[in-house]
Amino acid sequence: MIGIIMGSSSDLNIMNEAAAVLTKLGVDFEINIVSAHRTPERMFDYAKTAHERGLKVIIAGAGGAAHLPGMVASLTALPVIGVPIKSSNSIDGWDSLLSIVQMPNGVPVATVAVNAAQNAGILAAQILGSSDAAIFQKLVAFKEELKEKVMKSLDELKP
Repeated sequence: MIGIIMGSSSDLNIMNEAAAVLTKLGVDFEINIVSAHRTPERMFDYAKTAHERGLKVIIAGAGGAAHLPGMVASLTALPVIGVPIKSSNSIDGWDSLLSIVQMPNGVPVATVAVNAAQNAGILAAQILGSSDAAIFQKLVAFKEELKEKVMKSLDELKP
């Protein structure tokens, strides 16, 4: 249901966080390397056929110039969530963040914080959960777990 793509295998350690949260929520996903710069034809094909393949949301992680999320968004009507990645050639991830968040009107890309692939996975599940009761209930339980974790840490602070 959700496509997770990244420009390079070096992004996998970050993008696996989206996969982990989707696995926890029981949401189907596929994961691929699709480079906007090194494999543009693959990127075009991936984006243009995503809906036919049953995808509902695409999470695209990219570092440096970070063109992947925006280019994919320009090729599909599916929602695209961009994950800016602090890569080896990055300026602390700011270049990636600004490249993804500064999309022109008409080609939106939802954008999470630098290296925040987990949030991208949660957001993608929330998009699906708005029309899927089972996913919605899993998200409610997930949020409750977050609350319980905070409350437990508060209890540990007490003398």
